[in-house]
Amino acid sequence: MSDDVRVREQRRQEDMKPWEPSAMVELEREALEDEEMPRVHVSGRMLAVGVLFVASVVAFVVFVLPQINGLHDTWTRIEDGNPWWLGVAALFVVASFGGYVVQFLGVFAPGAPRRLGPWEAYQVTMAALAATRLFAAAGAGGLALQAWAMRRSGMSRRMVADRTIAFLVVQYWMYAAAVIVFGLGLDAGIFSGPAPFAVTALPAILALVAMAIAGLIALTPTDLQRRLEQWHAAGGGGRFSHAAGKLAGIPASASSGIRLAIEHGRHPDRAVWGAVLYWATQIAVLWAAFHAFGSPPPLAVLVMIYFVGMLGNLLPLPGGVGGVDGGMIGACLAFSVPSSLALVSVLTYRAFAFWLPTVPGIVAYFQLRRTVARWKANPVPEPA
Repeated sequence: MSDDVRVREQRRQEDMKPWEPSAMVELEREALEDEEMPRVHVSGRMLAVGVLFVASVVAFVVFVLPQINGLHDTWTRIEDGNPWWLGVAALFVVASFGGYVVQFLGVFAPGAPRRLGPWEAYQVTMAALAATRLFAAAGAGGLALQAWAMRRSGMSRRMVADRTIAFLVVQYWMYAAAVIVFGLGLDAGIFSGPAPFAVTALPAILALVAMAIAGLIALTPTDLQRRLEQWHAAGGGGRFSHAAGKLAGIPASASSGIRLAIEHGRHPDRAVWGAVLYWATQIAVLWAAFHAFGSPPPLAVLVMIYFVGMLGNLLPLPGGVGGVDGGMIGACLAFSVPSSLALVSVLTYRAFAFWLPTVPGIVAYFQLRRTVARWKANPVPEPA
C-alpha cells in the first residue's frame, strides 16, 4: 500500500462516525473481510513440554508431597472438607462470570453496529476466559479472541482498541483501588490483621504509581502521532520528530480508551458494577474455600492475599498456572496463615475459579464460531 493510499485510509477512518447508520455497512464489510478466528497452533515441542509439566506436577503430588514434614495436617483438612462450603464456592464462580458478562455488555454493547445481547456476551467472554487460561502472557490470548469477535460484529479497529482498553482499565482500576485501600489500611492499622510491608504497603505504592501513569496517559492528545508526523513532514524536528511520532502511537492510542473508562467511572454503569461483582465474587470463592477447610483470615488480609497472588498471571506460564498458586500461598505464609490451610484452600480456589469455567469456555468457543458465521450470513441492511 502506497503512502498516499495509507494516509487517505487513515483519514477516512478518523473522519468516519462509526456508530451512525450510514457507516455500519462499511464497518461490517471491513470486519467480515478481516483475519480468521484465532486458532491454537500446537507444535510437537509445545506438546512435549506440556505433557512433561503435567507429569511433573502429578509426580510431585504423589511422591514428593507425602514426604514433606507437616503435610499430614493438609491431608486431614482435605478429608474433613465441608461439601456445603464447596457448593457455595461453585455458586460464587457462576456469579463472578455473570459479573464479567455484565461488564462486557456495559463497555461493548452501547451503540454497537449490531445488537450484542447477554447470549453473545456470554459466548465472547467465556471463550476469551478459556483462551486466557490455556495460554500465557497475562491473558493476551483471551484479548485477541475478544478483539476478533468484536471486529466480526462490525466494529472498526479503532473502536475495538478503545473499548478493549476501557474494559481493561475499568476492571484493573478496581484491582488497584482495592490494593491501595486494603494495603494501606492494614499498614496503618485501620484494618485488623498482620501487615508485612512487602504484601501490604509495597503493592499499594505500586498500584498508586500505576494509576498515576494511567492518568498521565489519559492527558495525551489522541491525535498526537498525527501531529508529530505532520510536523516531521513539514521539515520540523528532523529525526527526533520522526522517532517521537512512532513512539507516540502507543500512549495516543491508549489515551482514548482510558478516557472512555474514566467516563464509565464518573457515571457508574453496568460496566463498573459488573467489574465490582466479578472481583468481589472471585474473592468470595477463596473465602468459601477457606471456610471449607478451616477459618478464613480477616477480610482485608484475604483481599491482599488474593490480589498479590494474582500478580502471578504476569509470569510467562499458561494461564499463570503455578505462578498464581505460588503467589497466593506465599502471601498466605507472609500473613501467618497455617501452611496446610493455605495450601488446600488456594488449590481449591484455583480448581473452582480457574479450571471449572474452562470446559464451558471451550464450548462457548465453538458456539461463538457459529454466531460469527450467522453475522456474516446476515449483514446489517444498508440504511435507506
